[in-house]
Amino acid sequence: MTPQYIILSLLAFSLYWMYLLYQPFLLTIMIAALLAVSTSSLQRRLEQQTGSVLLASIISTASLAILFFAPLGYFLTTFTLYLSNMDITALEKVYVNISDWAAHLPSYLAFLQPFIDDTLGEIETNQLAKHTLSMAGTIGSYSAGFLKNALLIIIFYFFSHFYGKTIFTYFRRVIQLPQQDATLLSFELSSVMSVVFYSILTTAVFEGALFGIAVAFMGYNGLLFGIMYGFASLIPVVGGGLMWIPFMIFELSQGNTGSALFIALYSLVVISFIADTIIKPVIIKEINFRIVKTNAKMNEILIFFSIIAGLSAFGFWGMILGPAITAFFLALLKLIDLRQKITNV
Repeated sequence: MTPQYIILSLLAFSLYWMYLLYQPFLLTIMIAALLAVSTSSLQRRLEQQTGSVLLASIISTASLAILFFAPLGYFLTTFTLYLSNMDITALEKVYVNISDWAAHLPSYLAFLQPFIDDTLGEIETNQLAKHTLSMAGTIGSYSAGFLKNALLIIIFYFFSHFYGKTIFTYFRRVIQLPQQDATLLSFELSSVMSVVFYSILTTAVFEGALFGIAVAFMGYNGLLFGIMYGFASLIPVVGGGLMWIPFMIFELSQGNTGSALFIALYSLVVISFIADTIIKPVIIKEINFRIVKTNAKMNEILIFFSIIAGLSAFGFWGMILGPAITAFFLALLKLIDLRQKITNV
C-alpha cells in the first residue's frame, strides 16, 4: 500500500472518530457558523471601524445575544412561570365563556361552528389542570435545553468570527480548492444567508413590536406577547394568525366585541398589509444596500419553500438550515456550470 493510501485511510479513520466525538455539537456548530456567515458583512464593517478582529467579534456576539437569544430566553422563562402559576378556575371560566359564545355564533361566523364544536369536544375541564402542568413541565425542560444550546451557539459564533478567516483559508488550502471557486461559493452562500437572516430579524422585531404595542394598550404583557408574535410571524403562510386569532376569540368570549374587532383589523391591516407588505421590503432593501452590499439576485419563492422545508425537517433552526443547504447546492451547480463552460471554450 502506497503512503498516499495509508494517509487517506488514517484520515477516514480519524474523521469517523471525530464525528463520534463531536456529534452532539454538530448542529450547534453548524447553526453558529451559518449565523456568522449571515453577519459576515456586518463583521467586516465592525473590523474596519474598530481596527480589531477581537473587538468586532465581541460586539457581533453581544448584538446577536441581545437581539436574538435574549427575547427567546425571556419568553420561555416567563411563559413557563405563567403556566406553573396559572389559576385553573380562571382557565375553566374562559372555557365556559368560549363554549357559551360558540353556542350563539352570529350567522356570518356559522361556518366555524363544526370546527369549534370538535375542538371544544376534545377538551375536558377536569383535565385542564393536568394538561397545563404537563405543558409547563415540557416547556420548562425545553427552556433548559434551549438556554444551554443558545450559550453554546453564542460561544461558537464568537469563535467563528474570530478565527473564521484562518479556518476557511486553511481548509481551502487542504482540499486544494482554487481561490475563484472558494470566492464564488462563499459569496453565494453569504449573500443568501444575509438576506434570510436580516429578513427574519426585521420581521420578528418590527411586527412583534407592533403587536406588542397593541396588546399592551389592551392591558396585556406587551413584551411577552410581542416576542411570541415576532417568532410566530416567521412561520410561512399562517404566521401571526397563530397569535391574533386566539386573542380575538378570547376577547369575544369575554364579551369584548370591540377589542376583538380591533385586534383583528389591526393585525390584518396595520401588521399584515401595511407593515409586512409595504414597509418591511423597504427596510430589508435598505439593509441589503447599506450592510450586505450585494447585487446578487435571490429567488424569493425558492427561499420561501426552503424555509418551509427546513422548518419541517429540522424544527425551529430549519429557517436557517433550509436556505443554507439550498444555497450551497445551487452554488455548487453554478460552479459546475462555469467549469463546463470554461472546458468547452
